[in-house]
Formats: sequence, structure tokens, C-alpha cells
Amino acid sequence: MEIRFDERVVLVTGGSRGIGEAIAAEFLASGARGVAVTSRRAENLAGVVSRLGGGDRLLPIAARADDDEAAERAVGEVIDRFGSCDILVNNAGTNPSAGPLVDVDLGAVDKTWAVNQRAPLVWSREVWRQSMSKTGGSIVNIASVGGLQPGSALGAYNISKAALIHLTRQLAFELAPGVRVNAVAPAIVRTKLSALLWDGIEDHTASLHPLKRIGEPNDVAAAVLFLASDAASWITGTVLPVDGGATGASPVPGL
Repeated sequence: MEIRFDERVVLVTGGSRGIGEAIAAEFLASGARGVAVTSRRAENLAGVVSRLGGGDRLLPIAARADDDEAAERAVGEVIDRFGSCDILVNNAGTNPSAGPLVDVDLGAVDKTWAVNQRAPLVWSREVWRQSMSKTGGSIVNIASVGGLQPGSALGAYNISKAALIHLTRQLAFELAPGVRVNAVAPAIVRTKLSALLWDGIEDHTASLHPLKRIGEPNDVAAAVLFLASDAASWITGTVLPVDGGATGASPVPGL
């Protein structure tokens, strides 16, 4: 099956590296009429433009994910440039806090929740208000397997992703039938954000997944493109694990 996006315009938050960059690259390769990527830092945007090319089809936008005014401005810029915003990928995420919830710095918790669970709502509201309420579209959120089960060190992050999963279902209910809203839930993927979990211990980390490797950004990108495409036209409110079998094919301990 060939998935194409020839007449679609895509906005990827946090699209200057890692999973976000892979998603943007795949949309460009699949013929998207326009792909906008956001990042907090101009130098990161310059880097992704250099790596991806894209010409007039690639629009870099400096915008913090947790800045409401920046979200409004960025969506408006996409529409001014390309005429619509048909697909939103809420990819921007952060994890400045680690440790037990009873000990972790609450400022870091606030930051984690602002970027990972509040920001996707803000960006979704903006694309709905400025474009999708009139023309329809698709929203894909980047959640995590940490939102499906507790873990020992990333409690604040896991809670934010659990909230994002429920936000996905709530928006799928509220925005139907014109807008589909789905999510992917990756396990450990080879990115800078998750380096603490795999860098220097890759064999061990790979062994935790039934498919015996850690994920690559393109693994997640492929799932995102499917959910955003017409091939998934009867799918909404779904959370798709992209996790090497970590949630679906792992044995129950002791059995």
C-alpha cells in the first residue's frame, strides 16, 4: 500500500530532530503539499532545513510548544503559507524530571505536564478553530508506553502521557466526524530525549523488548503516517503501541 499526502498540509510540533524530524521527512517523501515544523531554537530549525531540504514545501517556525500565543501564531502562519492545516502531529515533549513522585521537583513536574499534556490541547484547539472545523482533518499525538503502565523513575512523564492518551480519546469523541484523533505509544526509541535509557546499555535495553531491538524514529513515523492517512479513515480514538512488543508480547513476571 502506498500512502500519499499530495494535497495535504502537515504541522509537526517539536519537528527539528528525532521522531519529529523523521515524521516530517516521511510526510515530505509522501508528497505533502506543505510540512511545517516547530522548534524552540532557531539553530535547530536551520539544522532540520539543511538535512531535509523540502524547498518551498518545508516551513520552519520558531515556537515553544507550551506558549499559547506561539501556537496561535504558528497555525496562522501555516494557513497563510499553504491555505490550510490538514494534519497536526503533537510531537513536542519534555522530561526534565526523574525520580519518585514524592521527591521530584514540582517545578519540573509543572514543566513536564505543560509541554506533554496541556500543549497538545492548545495546538489542537488552534488547528480546529483556524482550519479543521471547516475542512476536517487528522490529529496524531505522540504518547508513550509509559502512559499505559507505571514505571520506577519517570512518574511525572508517565502521568503526562496517560493524560495525553485520554485527551486523544476525548478529542476523538468531541471532534468527530470531521476530525479523527489518534495516538501512538512508543517504547524506547533511539533519540536524544531517551538517551539515558539506551546509550551505553543498548544490548540490555534491546533485550527488554520481545523484538530484541530498540526503536528507531522511522518506526514511529511509519505508524503516524498510517494513522494520519485515508488508509485509517475508519479509525479514531485509538492508541497504537509502537514498542517492539513491550506491552503486547511480554510475559507476566513469574509465569
